[in-house]
Amino acid sequence: MENNISQLEKSLGYSFKNKDLLLQAVTHRSYLNENPDWRLPHNERLEFLGDAALELVVTEYLYENFPNPEGELTSWRSALVNADMLSVISSKFDLNSHILLSRGEAKDSGRARQYILANAMEAVIGAVYLDGGYEATKVFISRYLLPELTTVLKEKSYKDPKSSLQEEAQERTGITPSYEVLENWGPDHMKQFRIGVYLNKELIGEGVGSSKQEAQQAAAEDALMKKSW
Repeated sequence: MENNISQLEKSLGYSFKNKDLLLQAVTHRSYLNENPDWRLPHNERLEFLGDAALELVVTEYLYENFPNPEGELTSWRSALVNADMLSVISSKFDLNSHILLSRGEAKDSGRARQYILANAMEAVIGAVYLDGGYEATKVFISRYLLPELTTVLKEKSYKDPKSSLQEEAQERTGITPSYEVLENWGPDHMKQFRIGVYLNKELIGEGVGSSKQEAQQAAAEDALMKKSW
């Protein structure tokens, strides 16, 4: 295990003072179900922290380097921090080989695995933030993720349903859509989420998916269709 963490550190280009933070970042909830004596928590709290740190670094970079309107910058940011992008970034470090999963979860190599990798990538960013602070996090994100903006703009991949809805809603109403989990069900390795998207308190769309991100995209697509935007 320690050798694997050392290999991952080398791939990440960051040496942790507290190695347990990185080990926690690659510990999926399902692993604890089969290994209740595992000495570390799962990675969801680190994921929560990493998500916020990632969004701040990307927002700051876009604000300082581009004079574009808020709606455009928001769409670009969404394309840089979404699950598809984070899953791609995780492959640079072969993160898939290092994640601790239950046997059942380890067999899944489809869309659900992509979201696990994306969430683990956020957890790694959270671990870097706790271990090295904001500047270390900024260096890490600037090295591996921000260069992807060139491709995002060239291919216009920022035009996913969630980004499009946000852009349309801000332009038409001045309101940023918000998302809320309405329901979830199923075991950890086959979780399903139903999410609603709101403008203020008005429910304008719903979507179901095997992750919150997937359900949010489905809800945004539903809202765009219902609003004819």
